[in-house]
Amino acid sequence: MSRIQQLDPHVINRIAAGEVIERPASVVKELLENSVDALATRIEVDISTGGIDLIRISDNGEGMHPDDLLLSVTSHATSKIRSDEDLQKVATMGFRGEALASIASISRFRIRTRRLGLDTGLDTGRELQADGGDVNINRECGCPQGTVIEVHNLFFNTPARRKFLKKPSTEFGRISEQFSKIALANPNLHLVLRHNDKLVYELPATPNQLERIRRFFGSDLGDKLIPVESKATTEAGEEIRLWGFVGDPSFSRGTRKDQYLFLNGRHIQDRSLQHALGEAYRGLLMVGRHPVSFLFLELPPHLVDVNVHPTKTEVRFQDGQSLYRQLLHTLRDKFLSLNFQSEIQVPTARRTEANANTNPNAPLQKELDIWAASVSQTDRPAMAAPAAAIQTPRYAGDAVTSSAPAIRPNLKSSAFRLAVTDAMSEFAEAPGTAVATETAFAVDETETADQPHSMDVIESAVPVPVDDSSGATPELTAVSGGATSSDIVYGDDFRAFQIHDCYLVVAGDEGLEVIDQHALHERILYEHLRLRVLEGQVESQKLLMPEAIECSAGEAAVLMEYRELLIEIGFEIEDFGGTTILVSAHPVMLPRGNFVRILRDMAERLEESDGKTSRRDLLDHMMHTMACKAAIKAGQRLAPEEMQELLRQRHTVDDAHHCPHGRPTSLMLSRATLDKQFGRLG
Repeated sequence: MSRIQQLDPHVINRIAAGEVIERPASVVKELLENSVDALATRIEVDISTGGIDLIRISDNGEGMHPDDLLLSVTSHATSKIRSDEDLQKVATMGFRGEALASIASISRFRIRTRRLGLDTGLDTGRELQADGGDVNINRECGCPQGTVIEVHNLFFNTPARRKFLKKPSTEFGRISEQFSKIALANPNLHLVLRHNDKLVYELPATPNQLERIRRFFGSDLGDKLIPVESKATTEAGEEIRLWGFVGDPSFSRGTRKDQYLFLNGRHIQDRSLQHALGEAYRGLLMVGRHPVSFLFLELPPHLVDVNVHPTKTEVRFQDGQSLYRQLLHTLRDKFLSLNFQSEIQVPTARRTEANANTNPNAPLQKELDIWAASVSQTDRPAMAAPAAAIQTPRYAGDAVTSSAPAIRPNLKSSAFRLAVTDAMSEFAEAPGTAVATETAFAVDETETADQPHSMDVIESAVPVPVDDSSGATPELTAVSGGATSSDIVYGDDFRAFQIHDCYLVVAGDEGLEVIDQHALHERILYEHLRLRVLEGQVESQKLLMPEAIECSAGEAAVLMEYRELLIEIGFEIEDFGGTTILVSAHPVMLPRGNFVRILRDMAERLEESDGKTSRRDLLDHMMHTMACKAAIKAGQRLAPEEMQELLRQRHTVDDAHHCPHGRPTSLMLSRATLDKQFGRLG
């Protein structure tokens, strides 16, 4: 049995590095915190290949004494802690004395520093170099006031850790996230971030915290932020101040990624305060949505223990319950003083022949009409046949009956792959057919119509047969129970009406079927999109002027990393410099105003996956999102033709019983159950 022995200092530093240095972003965090503690007013960060090849951080802070340079890369050596009592009131960002020693042990490390106001008789600085923790250079050098630290070939001597690093774009996204946290906590600093010699951020010092937030997250979010502030006093008479900004309930996220909490200038995570934030928004946000927040907590250092976790992101409060109550009451009192009434959104009018001449795209539409008319009649979907040749489906509990193949369109025909506007132009010319439109709203998958209606964004490529012998539309008859004449469609055995602008009630020989219009349309769009992705024929809409999207550095990096995957579903993007992404094309099925939000949601999902989600799962999630955003929503009134067309198209997909999220699309009330409830037992 082996004996207990003292570990070698190099092994100790490697172990510490495993706890503190997880990836290049961890190095950037530790070095930036040291620069802040050095009272720097300007910090520049240069990154190469996601921080794997080079991390350089230079500041104009106080610098180090030349005699302390060797100690700086020694384990547990620090200028910020003197005694055990100092651990009870830590007021600096770094204090553990492990960062530089750990970083130097797993990289090729160089540091140059010159102390502010040091009277040594020499106007020079000091330079130290180390490879894997072994110091090989310690000499005088010329350098400006402050400190410059370079970290080359991170994890060069720990290949197992280096192997598990992600792509450079992913690693840089994590670095930019750490950079943004330091920048948000210190708006008085002038900060610069470059990646591969390309400027990403240059943030001049500003006294306005909101201006710094706008720089990272854009004016759209900045305009939706609500300032909050409160003060509380402890039993000892010490003041606790809570201030910052929280998002308007109309501006929410699908994840908690944009919830920032800072304690005395240090970014932290605390589940209790995060729960208080969620409770304050209870009833104001939809299920599954999370608020945006930038909250700053200032309290005496002795009331919190920051020495809980090696990375110093988790803390322990002396009285967490009082902070919970303060945050909850601050937000609720602020919300009670505000009016969150939603604005009325006027739906876009449908395009008619009367205003077609004023349409700036009229010449292009005319060309599309001519081209669409040239498509052969045999290449059109089977549903373009006359109404007499189509067998009306039976709307029973089982979605697909024996009549379904007679109305299934040829999904592989070129006419069915036409862009939806092209298909509308084509079928508008065909006699005996009328084309139903499927409107799509820019709302979340909670299926509420709380966003502007877009009545012209999605148009079905499948015609609705009508009887043109008399020139009249199908007979419409009013019934009792609140339904109007426009809610009911009669035609042979087809009878349906809409209730609550949400559900379609369909009568058939088997009984009564209630259909969720959003869930059904979402399934139809998902299946059609999936087929096009598999065939590599997703229709894209080119934009006359590319749309510029301001992203965070992490979002921009991850979108460019998965650019080829986005192309498969109809998006075309390119880097415009900094954190701006240009969108030159988007899927036809998405309305113009909606694809920006979808791209942001996808960026969040891709960042969260951290490369652990398979390409297939990511692609499937993107298709789910697009289908949900493009589908008709609860609260949208449908025209009779739209109801008929929606019900007809459900027989073009294999699984019309459930939406892509697994929820049922319809519920059945059998004829036997109805007879039993009304006493018709004979």
